[in-house]
Amino acid sequence: MAAPVIAVAIPTLNEAQSIGQVVAEIPRAAVTRIIVADGGSTDGTPELARHAGAEVIAAGRGYGRACLAAAQRAGDAEIVVFMDGDGADDPRHIADLVAPIADGSRDFVIGSRVRGRREPGSMGWHQIAAGLAAGWAIGGLYGVRYTDMGAFRAIRRDALLALGMREMTYGWNIEMQMRAARRGLRIAEIPVSCRRRIGGTSKVAGSLGGSLRAGSRIVTTFARIAVTA
Repeated sequence: MAAPVIAVAIPTLNEAQSIGQVVAEIPRAAVTRIIVADGGSTDGTPELARHAGAEVIAAGRGYGRACLAAAQRAGDAEIVVFMDGDGADDPRHIADLVAPIADGSRDFVIGSRVRGRREPGSMGWHQIAAGLAAGWAIGGLYGVRYTDMGAFRAIRRDALLALGMREMTYGWNIEMQMRAARRGLRIAEIPVSCRRRIGGTSKVAGSLGGSLRAGSRIVTTFARIAVTA
């Protein structure tokens, strides 16, 4: 059986300090395409990503919008891997995320930083607590327990596009997890390592305002999905 076509999708916004290294670290033997979906960077991120060997598309503002744009661009891919462009996700785990999908046993695999090894300073207690709380709530609704809402995940592209994703900002991850559980996708969660970001400041955890905006969007998304058919 031929190896599946695998695309890595990386949403970015001003990740010049990290994106070149992130793209360079991705194992080319395991990946067919690397697509950087840029949200309007002003620091040269697209040029650095392109120089490192990635395809670059202009996606417009919004984390979820960038993720969806990359998935749509990867028309020949059977599996899409999502990861952040700040260097926190370890590309060596890409093969671990993809393997259960490639062998036909799973449709969606999420990397859990909570279950894996975390470099000191890589995650705040509030991020860990939020992931566990969201997992508990999703488990109560759909019987699928998650421990994290991190970006690092892999999914069959056709299954993703069939989910009908609507959230174009920071609620993208939890919407995907909820819709996948409700749709009955075959889901696995595996431990992954989490590193400190290479540079810059997190758009979510780097400030009180960012954390509050992201948290509000996640809660709103959870409520919307929970009450819709």
